[in-house]
Amino acid sequence: MQRVPLGERNGRVHSSTVTVSVLPDTRRGAPIPLKEGDLQLEWYSGSGAGGQHRNKHQNSVRLRHLPSGLVVTAQCRKREESLRQAREALLDRLRDLSEGEARGRENRARSDQVGTGMRADKRRTYRFRDDRVQDHLTGRSAACSAVMRGRFDLLWA
Repeated sequence: MQRVPLGERNGRVHSSTVTVSVLPDTRRGAPIPLKEGDLQLEWYSGSGAGGQHRNKHQNSVRLRHLPSGLVVTAQCRKREESLRQAREALLDRLRDLSEGEARGRENRARSDQVGTGMRADKRRTYRFRDDRVQDHLTGRSAACSAVMRGRFDLLWA
């Protein structure tokens, strides 16, 4: 589980504030399925140095991933090499896109759970001195000793 300092505003957290966020463990580096039907292949003559060989042969590839709209190109002397390079580049860009979306979902989930992390966002107040816990969402209160033993059902409807 990843620990992230939450509830910070301008680098300060109130001394009586604790924020907790429970997020699923996401696995990184999962293989991305690449179906042949999702790819559009276009061969063309390359540009740049190479003269007659470059102009006569269509060894350069433009590979388009239809679901995402990503386009990558590769120019090599052999078609197989161009296609291999284009596939690798496309997979890298799809992986970056996928991981970026996952990070965004994770950050939104964390933000939804924690709020701003400031003292006014409190969900529950524990007063050990009085042996009382007050749940600010349900309005119920219970004995601290019972809640600390796992009896959260006393606070929920």
